[in-house]
Amino acid sequence: MPRTAYAYWLRVPGEGEIRPVALSAVGPGEVGVRTVYSAVSRGTESLVFAGRVPPSLRTTMRAPFQEGEFPAPVKFGYLNVGVVEDGPADLLGHTVFCLYPHQTHYVVPATAVVPVPEGVPPERAVLAGTVETAVNAAWDAAPLVGDRIAVVGAGMVGCAVAAVLAGLPGARVQLVDVDPARAEIAAALGVEFAAPTDARAECDLVFHASATEDGLARSLALLATDGSVIDLSWYGDRDVTVPLGEAFHSRRLTIRGSQVGTVSPARAQRRSAADRLALALDLLTDPVFDLLITGESTFDELPAVMPRLADGTIPALCHRIAYQGTVSGQMW
Repeated sequence: MPRTAYAYWLRVPGEGEIRPVALSAVGPGEVGVRTVYSAVSRGTESLVFAGRVPPSLRTTMRAPFQEGEFPAPVKFGYLNVGVVEDGPADLLGHTVFCLYPHQTHYVVPATAVVPVPEGVPPERAVLAGTVETAVNAAWDAAPLVGDRIAVVGAGMVGCAVAAVLAGLPGARVQLVDVDPARAEIAAALGVEFAAPTDARAECDLVFHASATEDGLARSLALLATDGSVIDLSWYGDRDVTVPLGEAFHSRRLTIRGSQVGTVSPARAQRRSAADRLALALDLLTDPVFDLLITGESTFDELPAVMPRLADGTIPALCHRIAYQGTVSGQMW
């Protein structure tokens, strides 16, 4: 392991940079990891990039190995795949996933990394955190055989939810989005596709992942009586109007939040966060998840790429970061 690594930091809202980071020696019970890929979780990281984490959530929204404080300067991120180059013999040389920011090398407790199964290429393993979010949402919703389900918002999280639910026997799963180009992804995932105005109503469950007020309103409109919206969107510091008039009460509709920071109460007594992440990695043996990776840049390009991801110039689902090349003349 080198003594110096390089990390992506948000210097001020709207402007990032790559900084050198001094690494500690790898101690007992720790691993030294060389990053091979990370990925930008576009929804959350765009809000962080814009400095839009509300003061009331700055503690809750901390990533596991975050440095600095919101709004900035801060080192943030949580989709990292690397190779263990120092540490216990049973992990040495293994490809692992870790909830770590964008950084070339790092030292963490061995318990913080999860080995990537042999059937999952590291290029795909960066999706583990997103698929874990989808698994947690499914545990929260507890869909049943034959349910009529809509997923509103075909972004990175919405597509992951659709992929996880696609195999539910007898279920009708429909991916709903304003972008007609998402129809191709829906077809490959094995689910239906519809524009918001054409989506099928009378749903037992709707997973909302568009992070828009209109998407939430449409999600409620698609429910059958006694149906539930599972809201996966994070709105940052925006106020969101929810249409609780009309038939909301008479039809006994429900809106429930789902968040991956804790294991769903439906499984918390029997599954740990490590169990949930291991399950997500096992699901990633399916190559269909490669459809969620829609772009790639190198680590040294990240400061220039993040503004374009945040403003939608790069309309990515998952944007992968490859670690190869030099920073400030140093190999990494």
